[in-house]
Amino acid sequence: MNDSPFSNLQSSNPQSSPSNLESLQFTLGHRFRDLDLLRRALTHPSYVNEHPEDATGDNQRLEFLGDAVLDFIAGAWVYRRYPDFDEGRMTRLRAALVRTKTLAQFARQVGIGETLRLGRGEEEAGGRERDANLCDAFEAVIGALYLDGGLAAVEAFVEPLIGPVAEAILAAEADWDAKSRLQEWSQAELGITPRYRIVAEKGPDHAKTFVAEVLLGKEVAGQGVGRSKQAAEQAAAQAAWETITRQKPVISKASPSAGDRSAPLHSSGE
Repeated sequence: MNDSPFSNLQSSNPQSSPSNLESLQFTLGHRFRDLDLLRRALTHPSYVNEHPEDATGDNQRLEFLGDAVLDFIAGAWVYRRYPDFDEGRMTRLRAALVRTKTLAQFARQVGIGETLRLGRGEEEAGGRERDANLCDAFEAVIGALYLDGGLAAVEAFVEPLIGPVAEAILAAEADWDAKSRLQEWSQAELGITPRYRIVAEKGPDHAKTFVAEVLLGKEVAGQGVGRSKQAAEQAAAQAAWETITRQKPVISKASPSAGDRSAPLHSSGE
């Protein structure tokens, strides 16, 4: 069963055209004064590598800016929307709202994948549907929207997106990250702490992915892939948790406090 908050979205036909830029601006609720900003936000580094004559530039600087803007807007929205949440709960929810998978789904929802400018190799490798590319492009579009329209334009676009997703995350307790959940269970049920190791690195520098394994004792309990070592470890923990919950119901022996849930975990580092 697909319980994703985005399960009702339809996949887009991957093609780039001026009409799609018009459609994207309509969805963003903002007509760009500087359309080159939006075009740059949609330009993957692979396109620039294959088209050095194109003066638009890639979206990496806008991605950096958009990441910071999203962190602020999501944090401010969580602070206002949930006045009873402590710092740890607010931090977890904000992290869940701006994680790669969530932002990639936002990108699909608003049709960013259709308008991405990709190099031929990246296109043929399925880059238009890759979560990392969609997440980066979404952040870059947010950066462009901030520069062209200001913070109010970004808030007007982003807040309606994150509201329903935040409710779904809280209902599924998905704001409590997989590593914390797995650690609580394994310490309570097995008396051991999960260990993580990075077993592979794949892809070019601009699109590198990591493969992590989580071990319970000497047994590999799950494997995951992510854009960073930490993300790969989280994916591995999630895979292990899903395996555990399929095997038998998991009942926590004690409900940890917010401080317990945010306790440091073993990590192989970034």
